[in-house]
Amino acid sequence: MILPLLALLAAGLFLFSFLMSRRIEARFPPRGEFVSIDGRRLHVARREPAGAARADVLLIHGASGNCADMMLPLADLLAARGYRVVAVDRPGHGYSDALAADAPSPAAQAQAIRTGVERLGVKNAIVVGHSWAGSLAANLLLDHADFCDAALLLAPVTHPWPGGVRWYYKLAASPAFGALFARLFVMPLGLALLRPSIDGVFAPSQTPANYADRIGAALALRPRIFRNNARDVANLRAFLERQAPRMNEIRRPVAIVTGDHDGVVLTERHSFGSARNIEGATLTIMKGVGHSPHWADPNAIVEETERLFARVQSARAMRPDAVSSAPATSSQ
Repeated sequence: MILPLLALLAAGLFLFSFLMSRRIEARFPPRGEFVSIDGRRLHVARREPAGAARADVLLIHGASGNCADMMLPLADLLAARGYRVVAVDRPGHGYSDALAADAPSPAAQAQAIRTGVERLGVKNAIVVGHSWAGSLAANLLLDHADFCDAALLLAPVTHPWPGGVRWYYKLAASPAFGALFARLFVMPLGLALLRPSIDGVFAPSQTPANYADRIGAALALRPRIFRNNARDVANLRAFLERQAPRMNEIRRPVAIVTGDHDGVVLTERHSFGSARNIEGATLTIMKGVGHSPHWADPNAIVEETERLFARVQSARAMRPDAVSSAPATSSQ
């Protein structure tokens, strides 16, 4: 008697997850365009300035997110300053296809994102990476310095941390039970916990009005996407054990902005660690702010971007080949 009931319950949960996933996708369709990379799609959103672009700004979201989390608070402000703004759904998130199962690391994602946005004409980018994407932005600074002119790290994750990750990430990432857990339990539990989870990210500040609907936060609860995110999070620490010792090799301009009440990542380890390890990096601590400084004060993030652009221009002007090789720019 018990086994048939369990089978019926599992079937009901599976059907609920499937139908809710389709409903979420219908409610929050893709907002941008798709670029093909070796047969896989990268979802990209763009905002163009009114005139010629001063520079390209590449926005990269963190865990459990999509490109709208970065575009909504920043894109219009940056475009008004004359920047061409490009934001991506990281591979395996939003509407971007995942990379091969053995290649979900920040380094592999960095390469895929570079390849995709270069096909849209992006080059010499100022990269803005939030949270998990701080590791990806650091990789662009290290391994793609010919593409990444500077980086703004927002509440970044850049160094190995003590302890592990939350149990549901471990379970969803596991080869044995991950698919079953994601397809049966993530959707009902995630919908019930979505609001308090988001509130925890913004605490102690108030969550922006209609934030979940504005960015399509529920897209992250689709079973396949949740598993991709879980693998990203579960595998990050091992990757950072290899990358963090290289941080002192970074020679591009870097700014770090973080909140003094971040309850998601360890500010002392990641933001302070990056400031110590990267020569010339600046560190700004925003008072009374949690894990999303780009929502707490978007104008402050735009001003940091402006300062980075000025540093890039200054460094470019000091190069011996600056007159012959610097790209033409126009300011607004």
